[in-house]
Amino acid sequence: MHKILKIVAAVLGLLGIIFLVRIISTGDDEIKAAAAAGDSAIVDPMALIAYVILGLTVLAVLFFVLKNLFTNTAGLKNTLIGVGAFVAVLVISYVMSGGDARQYDLQDGGFATDSTSQMVGAGLVAFYLLLAIAAIAMLFAGAKKIINK
Repeated sequence: MHKILKIVAAVLGLLGIIFLVRIISTGDDEIKAAAAAGDSAIVDPMALIAYVILGLTVLAVLFFVLKNLFTNTAGLKNTLIGVGAFVAVLVISYVMSGGDARQYDLQDGGFATDSTSQMVGAGLVAFYLLLAIAAIAMLFAGAKKIINK
């Protein structure tokens, strides 16, 4: 498996270098002119390589995280507690944030609906709650460290 991953990484790296040289040799002005005309064929292969690498990285991270969770049952319990607490914060945030009856004009000409307003409010409330929880946890950890000395 290690050899296969090294070969895939080498091939993707070589393709990335080839596409980078192609982009650099084309020049900024020509790329901007092509983009203005709607042609992005020069940059598309490099973007595709970036998407493939991002996808492979996400898959590898998910695979190893899930593998570690199911092989380490004590870690699974702690992870599920953390995920449950995070979901609880999100649910509390959603319930606390009320939707706004007004509709806001957006830059693209659309409107922010009541549900969109409530989701944005929930995100803000969740951010503030998590910020407060982190600050309290740091204060308690610092106080505990000072008391134990």
